[in-house]
Amino acid sequence: MSLALSISAVAAAAWAWLLLMRGRFWQVDSIPEARAPDAWPEVVAAIPARDEAEVIGRTVQSLLGQDYPGKLSVVVADDHSSDGTADAARTAAAALGAEQRLTVVTAPPLPPGWSGKMWAQSQAIAAAVERHPAAELWLLTDADIGHAPGELRRMVARLVADRLDMASLMVRLSTQGFAEKAVVPAFVFFFRLLYPFRWVAEARRETAAAAGGYVLIRRRFLDRIGGLASIRGALIDDCTLAARVKGHGGRLALDLAGDTVSLRRYTGFGELWMMIARSAYTQLRYSPVLLAGTIAAMIVGFLLPPLFSLTGGAARFPALLAWVEMSLAFAPMLRFYRLPVVAAPLLPLVAAFYLGATIDSARRHWSGRGGEWKGRVQAPGGEG
Repeated sequence: MSLALSISAVAAAAWAWLLLMRGRFWQVDSIPEARAPDAWPEVVAAIPARDEAEVIGRTVQSLLGQDYPGKLSVVVADDHSSDGTADAARTAAAALGAEQRLTVVTAPPLPPGWSGKMWAQSQAIAAAVERHPAAELWLLTDADIGHAPGELRRMVARLVADRLDMASLMVRLSTQGFAEKAVVPAFVFFFRLLYPFRWVAEARRETAAAAGGYVLIRRRFLDRIGGLASIRGALIDDCTLAARVKGHGGRLALDLAGDTVSLRRYTGFGELWMMIARSAYTQLRYSPVLLAGTIAAMIVGFLLPPLFSLTGGAARFPALLAWVEMSLAFAPMLRFYRLPVVAAPLLPLVAAFYLGATIDSARRHWSGRGGEWKGRVQAPGGEG
């Protein structure tokens, strides 16, 4: 009984600290508006694509249809697709009469030491340098993103006004299916818990993060850190890039997107499990010690409070307090995803799912099957 009471008290105190002292990670803020710059810089969107025929057309059209006042072009690097990805991209551009603003290149075979996505995106950047020498900004984005018409205008205005070197958006993920509704908001919640967005923006803190679906970066700063080659083996490429930018004195911003969305659907819990398992152990730097600490923290912070609060005894009150605190922290994310706030107390169930996928991520790594992108298994390395 004394052990349960101690654990519950620790959990309640930990959640109080998180709510008050961890950069208000739970608070969902709107993206600040910025005044228009005197001159709109030229932007090139660089898209790595491998077997994306189903979605690449909508992505290309959403980019070419931006109301951006400056010059905007798109480069797609087709990474040996077998489904007609390149043709789908060209057809989409032609439907808008914007063929001249789209370039499609074929990525050479993947060299040793590169992750598949980084290699393809680096080839898109290389083509952009050749075809658009005056471009000042790169938009590193994915092949499955539906860009809201005014998003680039707003992001460029903010980057220029706030003198940022890199600005990233975590796009709104799909919550159409039951499994997506159950897991996706918690996935974003856990990401913000690990990387409070306010801390990312503070130069005095080491916290650095980005979301790979939408990264707007100054060309000269990417060159300054050695280009994408400097993170060529990274599995968690977005956060690795952010760390390098901040480590070289760059200024960052990371926000949640309201209307720019992922076109990717997760049809069941299995696909969501793999989304987490692909990189969770990489996030822990392949450390058994960090894995053990994560397991302990998840059990104490998420799983035991509801158990102890329902079993009675002296531990019931602090355990219930911890459960209420975590529910209050989770509620704004449910509201952001337009889901019932009354579901917030179910967070421990999703935490158990997330913990299982994290353990499985370590198992996959130990068995040599960790870190995949589009069917390729990537060996660890390049995360620094």
